[in-house]
Amino acid sequence: MNRKSREKIRKIVGKDHSSDRAEDMVLYAYDAMNRRYMPDMVAHPEGAREVAAIMLAANEEGFPVIPRGAGTGLTGGSLAVDGGLVITMDRMNRILDIDEENMTAWVESGVINGDLQKEAEKRGLFFPPDPSSADFSTLGGNAAENAGGSRAVKYGVTRDYVMGMEVVTPTGQIIHTGSSAIKSVTGYDLTRLMVGSEGTLGIITKLLLRLIPRPETTGTMLAGFSETGIACKAVIQILRSSTTPSTLEIMDRSAVDCVREYLDMELPEGTAALLLIEVDGSARQVEEQVRDLNSVCEGVGVTFFKIAATEAERNSLWKARKSLSPAIMKIRPLKINEDVAVPRMKIPDLIRGVEGISKKWDIITVTFGHAGDGNVHVNFLLDPDDPDEVQRAHSAVGDLFQLTVDLGGSLTGEHGIGIAKAPYLGIEVSQETVEVMRSIKRALDPNNVLNPHKTFDFDTSLYSREIATKKGNKDV
Repeated sequence: MNRKSREKIRKIVGKDHSSDRAEDMVLYAYDAMNRRYMPDMVAHPEGAREVAAIMLAANEEGFPVIPRGAGTGLTGGSLAVDGGLVITMDRMNRILDIDEENMTAWVESGVINGDLQKEAEKRGLFFPPDPSSADFSTLGGNAAENAGGSRAVKYGVTRDYVMGMEVVTPTGQIIHTGSSAIKSVTGYDLTRLMVGSEGTLGIITKLLLRLIPRPETTGTMLAGFSETGIACKAVIQILRSSTTPSTLEIMDRSAVDCVREYLDMELPEGTAALLLIEVDGSARQVEEQVRDLNSVCEGVGVTFFKIAATEAERNSLWKARKSLSPAIMKIRPLKINEDVAVPRMKIPDLIRGVEGISKKWDIITVTFGHAGDGNVHVNFLLDPDDPDEVQRAHSAVGDLFQLTVDLGGSLTGEHGIGIAKAPYLGIEVSQETVEVMRSIKRALDPNNVLNPHKTFDFDTSLYSREIATKKGNKDV
């Protein structure tokens, strides 16, 4: 960005809400992916009008604009890989209205997911999308990535709750999509087009979200198994039963070992896999569902089945799942976390295949995730100071993606493509399909100024712009 471009941005958002100082730029040079790219400038617009003015300036001056929520993305979607202006939604953080009768909420895109959940619950309502980053990720970012989470098995993902949006197009128009009506087929479904587009087709500034009645109570269970394969059988039987859990998480042998060591958690001898299961509904429904799932697990050979009797016990059981990320980092200083998704009945084949990939490339893997909807997180652990191990890990990632597609699955269930998976897109998507995607991008963003080099056009030469950091780019 040249001096003229920077001055235009300062005039739009004000000097107090923009910066090009290096010490400020560092704060926006990264997301949850282990790469760092320094932007030229950051701006904090307060609404759609300022965002639109920024996009008009970007088209006139030819600089990239990269939208950013809370920076929790795992595939580099909010990284300024070729410099430019990062615009953050942190000033657009108001819950504008919660309509209790129609069970909807109007929110600005910078509202934290967990904050909306809390406000909805005060009114007896429920916003189901619950990614692991819910306490700090923004709803605009959730929509841009179509975030899922542990409750997706029963309630679906973010796109199932977005009824409408206010969006700024790449050319600076402010448009409104969707409707407050439950049913609407007026024109193209631009809402669905924007959800999951990773900030490449428009900048979300407001969202109209669907809420549902809050479940009366929740039942939480932790089931242990002597083999991962038996746990997978339990998953299949649960999904075939008359009870649909609200959460169904799986942890393989490596994950169990991590939890046992990190938490000093007492698990029966021989436990090689865990299922964390939740059901919700009325007190009577929950009691029946817990009993039914206990019976299902006993039928396939469960080694233990714990039922949380109190909120403290529920939190204790959830520790087994929520402690995995910090536990993994004690094994190796860096992980490559891939969120592949397969048809649910193919989960056993995926886990067996991952074990084979781990042996082939001599790479430690830890597998866990949302077994209920087939979205499994495969973690390859490595030492960034060992070039050979780094290369083996990337080879293992390629094998994982090929295995996933061979099983009828997808490269990503909820993290998106970003820059991390762009080189692998052709494994799943045909060249003809990619070209249709490009044509949509060109039609909406003729000057390619909005979040360029993401999804299908990442230029690997841009790796040279990465900021040199210690420990595999873990610390700036």
